[in-house]
Amino acid sequence: MALLILLVATVVGLGATWMTATRGTDLGTLTIGAWTARPRIGTTDINPYARATVVRSGELPLGTGDGIAFIATADDAKRPLDGRCDVVVNGITPPARFWTLTVYDTNGHLVANTLQRYGFTSEEIVRNIDGSFSVRLAARARAGNWLPTGGIERYQLMLRLYDTPVGIATRTQRDAPMPSITTAGCP
Repeated sequence: MALLILLVATVVGLGATWMTATRGTDLGTLTIGAWTARPRIGTTDINPYARATVVRSGELPLGTGDGIAFIATADDAKRPLDGRCDVVVNGITPPARFWTLTVYDTNGHLVANTLQRYGFTSEEIVRNIDGSFSVRLAARARAGNWLPTGGIERYQLMLRLYDTPVGIATRTQRDAPMPSITTAGCP
């Protein structure tokens, strides 16, 4: 009987570890609008499940002294980001010395496109008079700040903020004004 209990506990433990390492956890996440970050992922305070996810993915997370990375896999209405549709990222970012907005596929690879255009930086983006910006993501070329999606079915956006006060103590949109993400239309 003790052997059976030990076997069941081992299977449940390994299964739970595999699930959290492959699908992640919501422990210590910061969600503002469609954007999600894990402020502790680059610190020594990282939880063991997040550590396993980082090891499994091979990513090199930003340390808290360097910045924070936000990921969006859906728009503000919770619709998955679809590369066949026009999606608009609009607004301002929290204060940061420098930021990047990059398009990745769901496996974390840059989205392939013939222009080899994968993102924008805070220094090269064209802004509106009020300091806000608008980036259109679409399969075909668009006027203004355009990022090609390659027409892939699903993708994710990563907004990295470098040298920013946004972090562990941030809780709301007022603390960190994040750009909105809307689906503008599908063919």
